[in-house]
Amino acid sequence: MSRLLSVYNRLHGYPLGNYIFSRIICLVAPYFKTIKPRFIELRPGYCEITMKNRRAVRNHLKSVHAIAMCNLCELAGGTALDVTLPDHLRWIPRGMQVEYIKIARSDLRGTCSISEAKLEAGTMPVTISVMDMQCAEVMKANIIMHITERKDK
Repeated sequence: MSRLLSVYNRLHGYPLGNYIFSRIICLVAPYFKTIKPRFIELRPGYCEITMKNRRAVRNHLKSVHAIAMCNLCELAGGTALDVTLPDHLRWIPRGMQVEYIKIARSDLRGTCSISEAKLEAGTMPVTISVMDMQCAEVMKANIIMHITERKDK
């Protein structure tokens, strides 16, 4: 089990556990603090995170900014992959393709599902879906992840 998943599992059962875990992630990777993510579920092969529609993530049209949604996608995809990969592998994003489907005017939920079948060194696409509170998909992202052997293992 990954260290990240171990921390999540320890905190998840407590009343503020998901909040505390989300804050820890933002301490480790400070840029994600800009969207104030809240982890809802994390397990091998799956990650679900929410973010609030608040002034700091809005554009001039008063909708959620595209890059804030990209940030949510990278966090969901990267975290899902991190807790799914065997310990001897690591990842880094190589590129992202996004499709903006609908204007986002509510809080958002980003989800990522990864098949555990083909986890090996190389390049792997990871798909993330961003939904609004009415369960309408507002954005879809495909992140190309580069997976390599850890040097320290």
